[in-house]
Amino acid sequence: MPDVFDLVDRLWSGETELGSVRPFFYQSALVEIATDVAFVPNFANSSIFDTDDGLVMVDTGSQLSGQVIHDAVRTWSDQPLHSAVFSHGHVDHVFGVGFFEADAEQHGWSAPVVVAHEHIVHRFDRYIATSGYNQIVNRRQFGLPNLMWPVSYRYPDVTYRDTHAMDVGGRHFALRHERGETDDATVTWVSDRKILCTGDLFIWASPNAGNPQKVQRYPSEWASALRRMADLGAQYLLPGHGLPIAGAPRIKEALINTALYLESLVDQTVALMNVGARLSDILATVTPPAALTSLPYLLATYDEPEFVVRNIWRLYGGWWDGNPANLKPATDTAVAVELAAMSGGPHQLADRARELMVDGDDE
Repeated sequence: MPDVFDLVDRLWSGETELGSVRPFFYQSALVEIATDVAFVPNFANSSIFDTDDGLVMVDTGSQLSGQVIHDAVRTWSDQPLHSAVFSHGHVDHVFGVGFFEADAEQHGWSAPVVVAHEHIVHRFDRYIATSGYNQIVNRRQFGLPNLMWPVSYRYPDVTYRDTHAMDVGGRHFALRHERGETDDATVTWVSDRKILCTGDLFIWASPNAGNPQKVQRYPSEWASALRRMADLGAQYLLPGHGLPIAGAPRIKEALINTALYLESLVDQTVALMNVGARLSDILATVTPPAALTSLPYLLATYDEPEFVVRNIWRLYGGWWDGNPANLKPATDTAVAVELAAMSGGPHQLADRARELMVDGDDE
């Protein structure tokens, strides 16, 4: 059994503490799942299937990792890339095809075909239109001050709406559209090997359903997608981020528990909205089930439950939080000037802030 599955066993049992491993950010060399299936753990993972007609890849890496993933694949197979499936359009998943296109040009092979859901086209168009904003927020989110947001994308050659079937070199790939972290998600199911590629619908962290700087997420539909995947009986789950999981019972448990996590946040939030609660009251009340929050694949390491609650509110209730003072508020500058004046001046206010920080209150 590959070491990566040993690590999963140890995390699952608690033998290895999560403080020593960060599954969402796990990176290692290529892992051979079977003689014709490989998995490259990187910040965004890539799954590779070797068929009689060439390779099929689910996700190909980012601008930073595309070369690394290509080189790892080439240590395992010298076959041409026949097809690449984009699990969704986030930039950490869609920038490695060019390296394989260069291989094709060098060897006289047919160029690879890129397959994705039809909404990915609109995503790439939006990324180009809002490139400045995306550069700002991603520099801030990832702490990369020199990150350059891309303005050129590898658009798909084939798009689909609901489901799509691919037969390549004797292997059948069933693609299904889902909405969760994105509106353009593709789940890939390889039934003859019982291998499930989830994209970012499963990421070895609490679901990224509330990112405060990004567009709308869909937690209720996400939970439904997880339940559909759980019914497939997969023997291997190859996620968009984090570690691969082996064994049907464990996979079903992980998918169902993630669905329960999201469903609980949705149900609690909507119930409070329906009795007229303000967003601030809901944020102070709603929490995910305690039995789920300590699971090794549901830690809030990349998103926070309160952010998910805010996104549920935005989805069902719009942008206003229910507080009349926030409907047409004064500018932050005007409020700050008045607050400083009421406090005895800016120095008095700064002194109080320092006191609070010394006491450990940084909110």
